[in-house]
Amino acid sequence: MFSINYRDSRPIYEQVKDSLRRAIITGGLRADDKIPSVRDLAGQLAINPNTIQKAYRELETEGYIYSVPGKGSFVGEGIEAREARKRELFEQLDSSVTDLEQLGVTAEDICGYITNLYGREEKL
Repeated sequence: MFSINYRDSRPIYEQVKDSLRRAIITGGLRADDKIPSVRDLAGQLAINPNTIQKAYRELETEGYIYSVPGKGSFVGEGIEAREARKRELFEQLDSSVTDLEQLGVTAEDICGYITNLYGREEKL
């Protein structure tokens, strides 16, 4: 489920966070599933437990997981996690559209680009 790419420019904690987030969003992990303990996952990946702890802390802040003292960490409600991710992506999209507008790209061009993206998926 988890793998670390040491050639990736992203920090390791972000790779761990993204792997867990992807597993939750795609349904690989469901609401209330127990996730590996910080110590277990750090051992599996041969990385510092503080790195895993940072990823878990951020995922908890974002609503993807929750912790139960003495029991471990668990996947949060799937819908809430998806909504949090959607909000995050729409904020990124908003920022990108603003940047594109400043570069002189029209709304029509942006919509055309997005339409082509959806069309590309249908062809696969």
